Amino acid sequence: MTRLTVRLTMPVLALALGAACKGDDGGKAAGTASGSGSAGAAAAPADPGAGGGGLGGLGGLGAMGDPMEMLQKIGENLSKPGPYEAPASSPGYKPDAAHWAVMSLGGQIVEVESYDFGGVGTLLGGDTPAGIELRPLTARLRALAADAHVTGVLLRVDGLAVSLPDAMELRAALADVRAAGKRLACHAEVASNAAYLVLTACDRIGVAPLGELVVSGPAAMPIHLKGLLDKVGVTADFLHVGAYKGAAEPLTRDEPSAEMRETLGGILDGAYATMVDTIATARGLSPAQVKDLIDEALFPAERAVAAKLADEVAPFEAFRDAAVAGAEWTEEPVEAKDDPMASAFKLMRFIGAMPAGRVSGPHVALMYAVGDVVDGGGGGTIGARQEIASHTVVAALRTLAADDDVKAVVLRIDSGGGSALASELIHVEVEKLAAKKPVIVSMSDVAASGGYYIAASATKIYAQPDTLTGSIGVVGGKLAPGGALAKVGVKTFPMGRGRRATMMASMEPWSADEKAAVQATMTQVYDTFVARVAAGRKKDVAEVRKIAQGRVWTGAEAKRLGLVDELGGLDAALVEAYGLAKLSPDTTVLEVYPASPTLRDFVSSFGGVSALGPLSALAGLTAPGDLAAPAAVAALLGQLSPEVARVVARTLEQLVLVSRERVATVAVLPVVLW
Repeated sequence: MTRLTVRLTMPVLALALGAACKGDDGGKAAGTASGSGSAGAAAAPADPGAGGGGLGGLGGLGAMGDPMEMLQKIGENLSKPGPYEAPASSPGYKPDAAHWAVMSLGGQIVEVESYDFGGVGTLLGGDTPAGIELRPLTARLRALAADAHVTGVLLRVDGLAVSLPDAMELRAALADVRAAGKRLACHAEVASNAAYLVLTACDRIGVAPLGELVVSGPAAMPIHLKGLLDKVGVTADFLHVGAYKGAAEPLTRDEPSAEMRETLGGILDGAYATMVDTIATARGLSPAQVKDLIDEALFPAERAVAAKLADEVAPFEAFRDAAVAGAEWTEEPVEAKDDPMASAFKLMRFIGAMPAGRVSGPHVALMYAVGDVVDGGGGGTIGARQEIASHTVVAALRTLAADDDVKAVVLRIDSGGGSALASELIHVEVEKLAAKKPVIVSMSDVAASGGYYIAASATKIYAQPDTLTGSIGVVGGKLAPGGALAKVGVKTFPMGRGRRATMMASMEPWSADEKAAVQATMTQVYDTFVARVAAGRKKDVAEVRKIAQGRVWTGAEAKRLGLVDELGGLDAALVEAYGLAKLSPDTTVLEVYPASPTLRDFVSSFGGVSALGPLSALAGLTAPGDLAAPAAVAALLGQLSPEVARVVARTLEQLVLVSRERVATVAVLPVVLW
């Protein structure tokens, strides 16, 4: 752990400083936070050269002048283009005059930005997970729509990775831009499937010369790892409750079951229908024409225009100049810039010079529940950006329940589940919270199995038509590495007193008696899960059993079955919450959890950092002859197909979680390529 900490020092510092400068919806604004106004004044003595404040206590640095002015100058200079970079605005641009807003949109669209200090993603050659957070992006677009000085918005879309549900939420925000009377244009060099659906929200679409649009339709690619485990001698010994509960299939079967194929077929049918309808409506084509175009799939720039999928072939600069038609323009960041004072307060909160604080006065809270559902405290506040740890989430839910200023809560879920125990503990707290104030669940890409478990008792549930939800079932088991250990000369001899004393310690698969005991436990958990859904959704248990069985449903199907109340995104859920709270979003501050991290959060998270992921654990299980090390295979996958590598890592992470928890409510889904 010491070596790991040293190795991570600089990356963590860089991430921490970056996080300190990011927007924070959850912290109190200057003057409204508890003690923020007085703390801000006390932290900066009138004499910058005096000790105890400003830079005066840092020797010669005090001669650099007013630190606030210095911070402002640094910020201004860092935001300016370099001498060989393209200008950030037209020569005549003025903020208080009519102009176009130009925004670059690329990278991964995420719910909340997370921080990864090692593990499977690193082993596979991946970068630190980052991306553009969805809600700040849609809020920024709507702010531009409301800006009287902005006459049009131009999006430069480059390398955008977005899920189908998130693409539809982006399209809704872009529709608001057009509804406000603004012109909207989009340009791309390459865009495919869901990213192209974002482009179709624009009045005019431009493609770069030799650029390409790919409209190939949704595709699913199940990835099965049983052959890999067989090679290294690891046996996946898993059981399930629910005919469609295929979470363990990637490790226990050579190919998808008939039930899994049926589930994936339904998911693809829904996504295909969404794509056809969206393109047909936006581009003025018939559904039959769109289906023919999807079969064609690949569209070089000129062909894209001929097929009416785009309007113009031009480099970005030429497209921009034609779109603005002589008007002034300026580049706009995805996140609104803070004034120097607000930035200073954020920095002071980050380092602990000011309390982090929370929103005061009547307001609505938005709580994110993203990642695997796990037992314990997990990685604390930093970990809450990528995992749903029971102790951490329960504490946050209790805080919101006890705060009378919180009039309603929106719980945004993006999770395929995890620990059954953790799911139950969180469910109980959500139920208690909903008994005191409205709780509106907003489902993102996935809210299945444990992700649905924690949603079931909400006041109201929203999902997008192509959200994946349901999967009301249970899976349990363990990975038995006895064969792998034997390949490298390691033998184990479990000993105990009691018929089942060694069932968890053994390196071998369970006996028939042990399997029966585990199956009985899993059945009890399944019965509890079904009962919780029945109570939360006000249905008979028998009715829930018919639609449970581990089956994954799309949001549209879930609404038909009564598992979801309304179809809509996060914005629709927030509107509902404000309505039930009898508050206006224009006059109150939205509290967001998890809030922007502080230095304390980063330091506290070190205890949860681990460099040993599932693949790195398998890496040592090599065998004589031509058997390649799984780590080498993983590294090769990371280079040849990062998407496949991520799914392999994700599958192993969730199934190792299942093995550790023994009984879990988790939905392991294959990669779906939009």
